[in-house]
Amino acid sequence: MVPVRANHIKSILQADPSIKIYAASITPKGLETAAEVADGVFPIWMSPEKSDVLMSSIQKGLDKGNKTTKDFDVAPFVTVIIGDDVDRCRMQIKGSMALYIGGMGARENNFYNDYAKALGYEEAAAKIQNLFLAGKTDEAAAAVPDELVDACHLVGPVGRIKERLQVWKEAGNSGKVGSMLLGSCPIEALELVAGEML
Repeated sequence: MVPVRANHIKSILQADPSIKIYAASITPKGLETAAEVADGVFPIWMSPEKSDVLMSSIQKGLDKGNKTTKDFDVAPFVTVIIGDDVDRCRMQIKGSMALYIGGMGARENNFYNDYAKALGYEEAAAKIQNLFLAGKTDEAAAAVPDELVDACHLVGPVGRIKERLQVWKEAGNSGKVGSMLLGSCPIEALELVAGEML
């Protein structure tokens, strides 16, 4: 086998510098690095009221890269579920949140669990992880606090979602959120959010 030197490998593709580069991160160092060298970041969830959990690390990276929040897009994933039964709407999200908080990574090395704790849900994060790792996934989902779902996602009747969108709008106006990546959205949910935010 012939050894290959790295300096002999060249791309045949022409790079397009206009394409934005985003990182998917929620760890402090990952956020800092993304803010320094990339154009944006995709946090899995975000609470606009607790944006400092992300923004303190992001600001360090922006400072290193001589950038401002205007140069960097914080684009969290936000699930929107419209329905009159708020608890039922929340349950559609809790399973996914329990999977990440409880089952993504080893007990001592789960970035999503650490993130839930940083958002102020230390006791719940530990309980969710214990249940999930014990194979009790339904109980783990039920242990996701309603307040955590409400902080990071938009659920319930139209009026409730419109009211909650005001907090997201304030976060956008202050440069803490640039984009909302909407998930699980039928057309009426997209129209609702667009009507309030655009």
